[in-house]
Amino acid sequence: MSRMKRALSPEEKREHAEYLALVKRRMPRSKTLLRCILAFLTGGAICCLGQLIGDIGEVLFSLDETSRGSFVSVSLIFIAALLTGLGVYDDIGRVAGAGSVVPITGFANSVVAPAMEHRSEGIITGVCAQIFTIAGPVLVYGVTSSVLLGLIAYVVSLIK
Repeated sequence: MSRMKRALSPEEKREHAEYLALVKRRMPRSKTLLRCILAFLTGGAICCLGQLIGDIGEVLFSLDETSRGSFVSVSLIFIAALLTGLGVYDDIGRVAGAGSVVPITGFANSVVAPAMEHRSEGIITGVCAQIFTIAGPVLVYGVTSSVLLGLIAYVVSLIK
């Protein structure tokens, strides 16, 4: 069934136009472009920091390519965990948004943050019980999807 709309009076039309103008003035402006730029710059800065750490490791410790990658990973995890513990990583995340979730630093933050939040409950029932509440599902789904993809690749290789 269709409903018939009644015609608005000139007074109602004016009130409607005033209301729409008020909504337009009060509605917050979109900050999507600014947030995308900040995320891009922050993610890029984290990656540049990783490159710098790798270069320093190569110069100071004469690391080969494999050791250099491990050195960068461990260093970025340590820095992200330290900044999370000090409460700085949350501030970076508030400003940078998705840019602070560059995989390795974001993962370190997702492991340390719940542990810090529940530390008052004790080591066993707080920290140890809660440490993987955020990262745990990521690990489970990541490992599961990797195993499934490996099985599919194996079956496809048998068919050839």
